[in-house]
Amino acid sequence: MKEAKRPTYSQILKEIKSQTDPEAVAGMARYGISPVNNYGVCTPVLFDIARRVGNDHELATRLWASGIRDARIVAFIIDDPKAVTEEQMDTWVQDFKSWDICDGCCLHLFADTAPAVKKAVQWTKRREEFVKRAGFVMIAVIATHDKRSGDSLFRQFFPLIVKGSTDERNYVKKGVSWALRNIGKRNLRLNKEAIDIAKRIQKIDSKAARWVANDVLRELTNEKVQARLKKKAAKS
Repeated sequence: MKEAKRPTYSQILKEIKSQTDPEAVAGMARYGISPVNNYGVCTPVLFDIARRVGNDHELATRLWASGIRDARIVAFIIDDPKAVTEEQMDTWVQDFKSWDICDGCCLHLFADTAPAVKKAVQWTKRREEFVKRAGFVMIAVIATHDKRSGDSLFRQFFPLIVKGSTDERNYVKKGVSWALRNIGKRNLRLNKEAIDIAKRIQKIDSKAARWVANDVLRELTNEKVQARLKKKAAKS
């Protein structure tokens, strides 16, 4: 039985365009996903294309350069984190114009690269909405993906989170909350520290900061979260 050939750049774009769904594009737009260069192809189809490709850094670079949203999703799935450079990350992040591409690229690719922590710190200090969000999303994902690092790695993010909490922009403040919540779910020590940070943020004279604090406290003090962390501590 012959092995199926991996789809080429042209074949991938042809497959994406053949599955154009204007209704899906309109529906995405209602949830803040940009309709620009968006063919509305459903995620399972894009993941299937990526599965058939496997890891391919060069193809990922070409697909990203196409500017097509659907192709960019395939790109960040198939790219090799070990081949990703800081230059590539700084280039791609400038193309983040919608939360789905921002979050997906950080989740599936950027957070697993060697410069992940460095880029997260840098991006949280940037002004552009989705670059800044990317910094906090990176922190959130690293807090979930990185099983080996000690608490000190995550404590360095606390000042960035406090400073970012006053940003009134919806996508930024949600990213800030996500970052602090995920840090606080790593273990009981960081849970207590994250709760203390949230209480500190709660006292800031800022509507955004109060929203972030309340969102974080609601989850980190939840009985189920506390029970899971205590059970985890008992096993360690």
